[in-house]
Amino acid sequence: MNRDEPLVLGIETSCDETGIGIVRGRTLLSNTIASSMDEHARYGGVVPEVAARAHLEALQPAITAAVADAGIALEDLDAVAVTSGPGLAGALMVGIGAAKALAVSLDTPLYAVNHLVGHIAADILTGDEVEYPTVALLVSGGHTSLLLVRDLVSDVELLGETMDDAAGEAFDKIARILGLPYPGGPEIDRAAATGDPHAIRFPRGLSRASDMAEHRYDFSFSGLKTAVARWVEQAEAAGEPVPVADVAASFREAVVDVLVTKALDACARYGVPRLLLGGGVIANRRLREVALERATAAGVAVRIPPLSLCTDNGAMIAALAAELIMSGRTPSTLAFGADSTLPVTEIQVAVAE
Repeated sequence: MNRDEPLVLGIETSCDETGIGIVRGRTLLSNTIASSMDEHARYGGVVPEVAARAHLEALQPAITAAVADAGIALEDLDAVAVTSGPGLAGALMVGIGAAKALAVSLDTPLYAVNHLVGHIAADILTGDEVEYPTVALLVSGGHTSLLLVRDLVSDVELLGETMDDAAGEAFDKIARILGLPYPGGPEIDRAAATGDPHAIRFPRGLSRASDMAEHRYDFSFSGLKTAVARWVEQAEAAGEPVPVADVAASFREAVVDVLVTKALDACARYGVPRLLLGGGVIANRRLREVALERATAAGVAVRIPPLSLCTDNGAMIAALAAELIMSGRTPSTLAFGADSTLPVTEIQVAVAE
């Protein structure tokens, strides 16, 4: 195995995107993504069984396309990597089964890694040196997590996470309330473009002084979702037209305010002048704007990977495995399965003795 610049293929199937990525050390060779989002749109959200079936159908074509795009042969691989969790159990099983089969057939080392830590590893592929420690804010349809990363391959601490809805999930639900299509994130963003973010003061969950002791870095968007739903219901009951743009902008502002405030508070508390943003919701224009504006004022440098590396993808999984290899970590055994609640502190699972 080439430990200096290992050639790694990563498989990511934690939700509704089949991601196959190939890296050589810290160089991205291929980032192939097959999304089943259109199949879920008819249901207004991700259906686990539909996602698992879509992964089954997309995996082989995606691997073939990624290998061709990278200009390599499967036999050239130094390792195979796969997401072990967290995520949808059925979807994870499909990727894990494929990764194990590929690793065994090629007699290639296998690395089972953490999906959330993979999002942090995506930043390595930008070509810039990553400095540690860093605070990482990961925001997606399934996860809203605030992490303190002292070392990517050995020391990732969970500072806080969502206690109910993830931010992306909240966007989807509010879009449905406003009569907007799925997925809700881009639709809310478009609607909010002409709205007044200060038109309605929606609540900021877990932001009161009484929340700080126990839930300083945790998130809750359930109350916000309920507040928006009630506001819309009251407007409709009064026979008034719902100002969709203003509601969307005010809701988005509440979410962004909580995310950025808690992230920058963590930077200040731990003395870390660096903030990494990751996850699909980072595509939200207002979130990026506010994070950059407020971080600059606080003297905090913000890193945002290209949007193609923010959404779920196999390249980030391959990148994390490559870092593990280059740091001398041994491969995983085959004794692992899908762990839908895998804690972020478990960066690699089933490590060989």
